[in-house]
Amino acid sequence: MGQAANPRRVKENEARAMVKNIRTSPYKLNLVAQMIRGKNAGKALIDLEFCEKRIAQDVKKALQAAVANAENNHGLDVDRLIVTEAHVGKSIVMKRFRARARGRASGIQKFFSRLTVVVREQEEV
Repeated sequence: MGQAANPRRVKENEARAMVKNIRTSPYKLNLVAQMIRGKNAGKALIDLEFCEKRIAQDVKKALQAAVANAENNHGLDVDRLIVTEAHVGKSIVMKRFRARARGRASGIQKFFSRLTVVVREQEEV
């Protein structure tokens, strides 16, 4: 009598992982995400390991989670995985202020991002 299972949001040969609140702007995160789109998952992990941007380590964790989901939950072959999608979107915005001259204040916006990584098992040629 329980609730029916949710339908899969990805295809049978795909797996995904999502990170919801990453403390960087979507623009900066997209610079790292576009670096791994379309690459082999192993090659993308190596590129993220040696990337000098701070946010690359969070993207690497998300990619490792997607690979682990593919292996453990969907039974896909890890050696044939390709990063097909890496979506970056906006999340919450923290609003702060900074004291300025003559008793005034100016606003500061601290942006958060969300990242979705989808990996697909490549078909045999």
